[in-house]
Amino acid sequence: MWYFAWLLGLPLAAIFAVMNAMWLELQRDRKLAEEDDDRTPVVVGE
Repeated sequence: MWYFAWLLGLPLAAIFAVMNAMWLELQRDRKLAEEDDDRTPVVVGE
């Protein structure tokens, strides 16, 4: 019956790894976007 643990465990571990990578990418993109917003000059009067 050990194979049921592998059958359930491996896909769950893979899903966790993919979701973690996606979350880290989103965090990095958010940080880069905030830095880019800070560098964008504000034009007044247009």
